[in-house]
Amino acid sequence: MPLRTGKLPPQTLARLLRNTGAKDRRVLLGPKFGEDAAVVKLGKLLLVLKTDPVTYASDMIGWYAVNVNANDILTRGARPAWFQAVILLPVGSDEALAEDISKQISKAAKALGVAVTGGHTEVTPGIDRPIVVGDIHGIVEGSKLVSTSGAKVGDDLVLTKGAGIEGTAAIARERREELLSVFDKEFVDRAARFLFKPGLSIAREATLALDHRVTAMHDPTEGGVAMGVYELAEASGKSVELSVDNIIVRKETERICARYELDPLGLLGSGALLATFRPADADRFVSAVHKLGIDASVVGRIVPGRRRSRMISCDGVRPLSFSERDEVLKVLGE
Repeated sequence: MPLRTGKLPPQTLARLLRNTGAKDRRVLLGPKFGEDAAVVKLGKLLLVLKTDPVTYASDMIGWYAVNVNANDILTRGARPAWFQAVILLPVGSDEALAEDISKQISKAAKALGVAVTGGHTEVTPGIDRPIVVGDIHGIVEGSKLVSTSGAKVGDDLVLTKGAGIEGTAAIARERREELLSVFDKEFVDRAARFLFKPGLSIAREATLALDHRVTAMHDPTEGGVAMGVYELAEASGKSVELSVDNIIVRKETERICARYELDPLGLLGSGALLATFRPADADRFVSAVHKLGIDASVVGRIVPGRRRSRMISCDGVRPLSFSERDEVLKVLGE
């Protein structure tokens, strides 16, 4: 059966994740649906490992690559420390493009206190735009480890920043001229700056969550907030009652999604953090995040049972909709 562009279907991915190679007792957390990064025990410390590609965007691709990978380390309660990348350039690329991507990677890594430790760059046939595959490692003490699977029944679910941040920036940058025929320049520029404000990094809020007894953290990426909530629920063996009306959707995201008939909750979601807390801790966390100048809201609650997640809004109640195929592909795909 031919596969569509985007993430693999969950049932297909589940089969593939059984292929784990040799057994190693040091691997505390290996491949698992919904989990953001692997964990390996090294003495008294834990090494957190993650790899993720950037394939939809070409503008600022190096910046994307560092931040989307670092976010998955941060959701483990770890400090991202070492980054390397495979940079694949299409035939006809010049040295300036390779240098620009490398400088983007260095600048983004420096901002996060991450060392660039190597990688690989080549011109390769069969692609029509650059692809960057990032690989990042971080360190955390065992007592501070956080997983996606730690959500408990009764926990509140918090979302920071809002839905579709990465997707909004990507569309604004990749379809700039098209959007300028519909919206004014100030609007398009503002949407393009979503890469930096509200920004792709979740470093500040993820670090703050550790001080508020966070039980689980997850970085919504492909499939957006809806897929991220589904993955968190599946990893935890629970379900979520998602309060759709509480999810922040910025007007730039809303209007661009309306232009292309996209669902904001299914749009590339890097830049947002999904995190669960006991209710009182969730309220304190939201207040603390607001003091940092970052938007956040309680958007749901963890409930018993599996695959019973539902979306609750003023329009009624429906099962949680998600798609492994991100909405951005309707604009930047084939």
